[in-house]
Amino acid sequence: MENYKQQDEIVRPLANYHPSLWGDQFLHYDEQEEQDDVKQIIANLVEEVRKEILVALNDATKHINLLKLIDDIQRLGIPYYFEQEITQSLEHIYNVYGDKWNGDSTPRWFRLLRTAGFYVSCDSFSQYKNDDGSFKESLIDDVRGMLELYEAAYLRVPGEIILDELLAFTKTHLENIANDPIRCNHTLSKHIREALERPIHKSLPRLEAVRYISFYGQEDSHNKTLLRLAKLGFNELQSLHKKELSELSRWWKAFDPTKNLHFVRDRLVEAYFWILGVYYEPQYSKSRIFLTKAFQMATTADDMYDSYGIYEELELFIKAVRRWSITCLDEIPDYMETPYKMLLSIYEEMEEIMAKEGKAYQVKYAKDSMIEYIESYHKEAEWLHKGYVPTFEEHKALTYVSCGYIMLTTASFVAMGDIVTQESLEWALQNPPLVKASSAINRTMDDLVGYKDEQQRTHFISSVQVYMKEHNVTEEYVHKLFKEKIEDTWKIMNLEALTCKEVPMVLKLRAINLARVMDTLYKYQDNLKVVGKEVQEHVKAFFIDPMRV
Repeated sequence: MENYKQQDEIVRPLANYHPSLWGDQFLHYDEQEEQDDVKQIIANLVEEVRKEILVALNDATKHINLLKLIDDIQRLGIPYYFEQEITQSLEHIYNVYGDKWNGDSTPRWFRLLRTAGFYVSCDSFSQYKNDDGSFKESLIDDVRGMLELYEAAYLRVPGEIILDELLAFTKTHLENIANDPIRCNHTLSKHIREALERPIHKSLPRLEAVRYISFYGQEDSHNKTLLRLAKLGFNELQSLHKKELSELSRWWKAFDPTKNLHFVRDRLVEAYFWILGVYYEPQYSKSRIFLTKAFQMATTADDMYDSYGIYEELELFIKAVRRWSITCLDEIPDYMETPYKMLLSIYEEMEEIMAKEGKAYQVKYAKDSMIEYIESYHKEAEWLHKGYVPTFEEHKALTYVSCGYIMLTTASFVAMGDIVTQESLEWALQNPPLVKASSAINRTMDDLVGYKDEQQRTHFISSVQVYMKEHNVTEEYVHKLFKEKIEDTWKIMNLEALTCKEVPMVLKLRAINLARVMDTLYKYQDNLKVVGKEVQEHVKAFFIDPMRV
């Protein structure tokens, strides 16, 4: 496509992204032999904790202790050691008590069971109210109890007024308590502030583990066996993540991004961080590597459409994507060749891997979702080219696809094991309500933090602008409304996770985790465009600094 090379007069909508902050530091991984003594220590600690779970499970008087133990295991980031025991325990709790849990720790019982997919009633929270409908003043004196109530309230679904009220009540009082040195020490105050900034339900599990390990270790009543296992387990898993990141870094560098993908955000490390939010457990290593590559392809297509390509060139690219053949290389501009080769190679490589397991069909669904994703970008480019301003509903229908969460949810299922079926892949690809809710959170948060910057150059109109124009309202009004919509969408997603029975909870969790990533990376700014200090610290905690044991 020599003609495009010579058209120097073409004005491209350049975004001028900053280069990678990490250079080549993750390119090489010194694979150390696993120390047999450490592996044995971990195995012994796992067995010790497993016995604790089973003892508490088989003694009804210790079911409160069982809930605390499961909660700590999950928050410390090591539930993958005890998946069977945790599932068995929570099923047993549900079968024995149903909605009638009447002991202490009601908020923890409620949160753990709803998180696991058991639709227990919120009626038990009425015990915290006076006859006049106000919350009991005595609750304010129990700081840790208030924290538990606050965390439980985030599992609410639409229409649960008592949980809406409880969240408002606990937020207000926890903010006051966190600022009162008489009421709580520095450690507890910090813990409350972190919870107010990001509750457990919206936190990335691996990030929650980093924070909770630090807090838990300062608690007088902490389980020393559990804490040691959490730290050793964190470091063991960190080694696997570093190895994966090294493999991905070599893959990315082979495309020579500085030369061949100069218009693309060089965010391989942040992309892997994103996917680690979807699943961090050791058994999903193969899935994680594939999904990170798909994510990088999505980012590349995004930047090619938004900040480099012109419409006539993009027309050629979408035709090549639809044909999906290496023979199309002669029909696209030179700068598109590397992205196109990357696109084909990612899925071809994974197809070969999955064919060995007799599951190559899974990649077909992932490929179809990627084509649909790129098609949505092309539709945006077409509307921009024609000067068409969509209605808010038209904008939603298109951008919920172009945000990429249908594609990422579908692709995330590949290689997750026998639990993935053709039906579950079809479910994801058809954009069910759960995935749609996750996409809505993505699109709304992205637009809130990014629309002003994007409009400094030629760019597809954002939902913020469409809503302002269609309803003749102010920017401030839309910001407030959209933030309320985000909270309402979390409620919808909670409901769908509890009521959608077509797929197992372990698969639905991928869409939920994708929404959680947004709360970490897009709450205040677009950290994929400008990587902020907080995310840099997260990267260091995940991939550089081992946990002190």
